[in-house]
Amino acid sequence: MFRKKTMDFPVDRFGAIGDGLTNCTAAIQAALDAAAEAGGGRVVFWEGVYMSGAIYIPSNVELHIAEGAVLQAIVDDDAYPLIWTRVAGIEMHWPSALINVLDQQNVAVSGKGIVDGQGEYWWDRYWGQDKLGGMRKDYTARGLRWAVDYDCRRPRLLLASNCSDVRIADLTFVRSPFWNVHICYSDQVVVSGLRIVRSGGPSTDGIDIDSSSNVLVEHCDIDCNDDNICVKAGRDADGLRVGRPSEHIRIQHCKLGRGAGVTLGSETSGGIRYVHISDIEMTGTENGFRLKSARTRGGVIEHITVRNITMTDVLRPFSFLLNWHPSYSYASIPDDFEGEVPEHWRVMAEPVLPPERGIPEFRDIDISDITANSRFAAEDGRRSKAFEVEAYEEKAIRDIRFARIELSVNEPGFIAHAADWTMEQAVIRLTEPAELRTDNCRNVQLPTIEVIES
Repeated sequence: MFRKKTMDFPVDRFGAIGDGLTNCTAAIQAALDAAAEAGGGRVVFWEGVYMSGAIYIPSNVELHIAEGAVLQAIVDDDAYPLIWTRVAGIEMHWPSALINVLDQQNVAVSGKGIVDGQGEYWWDRYWGQDKLGGMRKDYTARGLRWAVDYDCRRPRLLLASNCSDVRIADLTFVRSPFWNVHICYSDQVVVSGLRIVRSGGPSTDGIDIDSSSNVLVEHCDIDCNDDNICVKAGRDADGLRVGRPSEHIRIQHCKLGRGAGVTLGSETSGGIRYVHISDIEMTGTENGFRLKSARTRGGVIEHITVRNITMTDVLRPFSFLLNWHPSYSYASIPDDFEGEVPEHWRVMAEPVLPPERGIPEFRDIDISDITANSRFAAEDGRRSKAFEVEAYEEKAIRDIRFARIELSVNEPGFIAHAADWTMEQAVIRLTEPAELRTDNCRNVQLPTIEVIES
């Protein structure tokens, strides 16, 4: 990619002004199109704050935001035209991202600069300025919790969809209205050296890898308000229709702060396989390694390797909840609903038949060399749990192999509906005696529990 010296196309030559006031969308797009017409090139932002709506990068073009430059999102819904895309597991019309790479190849987005989504406007629309109101409160009261995330259309910061040979490197992403980086239906993608911070709004995931293959995520530093790094593959009937897996993915050498950890799911319909997660430092995340799904998702999740993870102050080192968040996971249009039913509601509410097709299968997971120092003081009210596992009575989570696991936590937790687990040198350290609860477990080895002085 871009091995030969390429021509620079500074955005200011096309009329962009980095004063933090001028709408530069048309000028930036003109620079991108000029680079493409020249056979490829590098579109460069030098120092300044450049206001923009949605921009679209063509093939063979690099968007380079230099140190001292900020690409800042315009706070206006009309600046992000609706496109046909996948979001949170279903295909629907949704706003363009700030930076879009759609149906292209050989593209880079790079630099030491900042991409700023100015997300507060969209965050407030979702949950109100006090985080207790907004659309979320209204929809929940009407039995529509499952629909609000889809109806409150919020731009992503970067979308690479149906692309190949894409590199995203070194930038800082802040204040995303919704997900920060979304890799969807794409192949041969490298995400390296990103810093994602100040994303305190709802569903401000760090990096989402969605029905994509041959993806590398490395050397990223992510602090957000939802999944730090997430692998997805479609939701329910629509995801099963598309049937595209996420596969051959490496996530390595990353530092994670606030957020929900490294997650597979909850959208699993197309299947997730051959994922390697290693050399991760987590501090203050809600979860460590997380699996989540639902009875209507379907898909097979297999051939997963997790190793060399260090967790500090992580509430749930292993959270495998396969009937996750029912009020969000199961779409049902209320019988007393009045008004026109949006098409994406009908898609979400389409039943998966036969019902057993919707039960996902999780199997063949290797987890090794994990340490967690996550024992919280009693006065802060938090209680860490080593294991939080619940699969399905009719389909266990099976063939899970743990080795060299040391967890210092408040409680051992629970394991339900599991089969054929091994534990080699696996220890849970507590300050007072407690039992790791099990239910409907077959051939499941349990870790050693040691009680030590606080």
